[in-house]
Amino acid sequence: MTRDELIRRTRQLVDEGDRLIAVPSMGALRVWLQLSDDLLATAWGSMDRYHLAWLMVGKPTAIVRGRAMTTEEEAAYVREVAGQKTAALRMSLDAVERQGMPFLGETGGIGPGAAAEASPRSPDRPPDRSGLPADPTLSERLADARRKADEHRDHGERRAPRPDKMQR
Repeated sequence: MTRDELIRRTRQLVDEGDRLIAVPSMGALRVWLQLSDDLLATAWGSMDRYHLAWLMVGKPTAIVRGRAMTTEEEAAYVREVAGQKTAALRMSLDAVERQGMPFLGETGGIGPGAAAEASPRSPDRPPDRSGLPADPTLSERLADARRKADEHRDHGERRAPRPDKMQR
């Protein structure tokens, strides 16, 4: 997926999220959530329950249990979930468009600051550092950091045996 394609598709989903907030529909919400989940997974990787809980996507503040939702409750639910997911999509759009962050599914495209007239679209690559001046103290500072890290090597080791019952 190219950067331009991700930006275009994310903008479409943000627009659809805004439409869902204005005119709520449970069926449209389900389709839109699946499309947005697929796009975000392609761009950034799949999100586990921890990420979704952190974003609070799909966690309505007033949960209805044991009965069908009324029309007003369903509309409020759709608006709340669509608002949360649209906010996540806007963060994704900002990361790709304004901040120029590389994304998982990137196959090529032009990021911010690149020449717009560059016709052959090559995959994004790390910056070329060959023209940077050499840092004469780098190897010494690196060796010092490694020595300091070695002093703390045992900090992650277990200090007491764990009973078998507690092993996972």
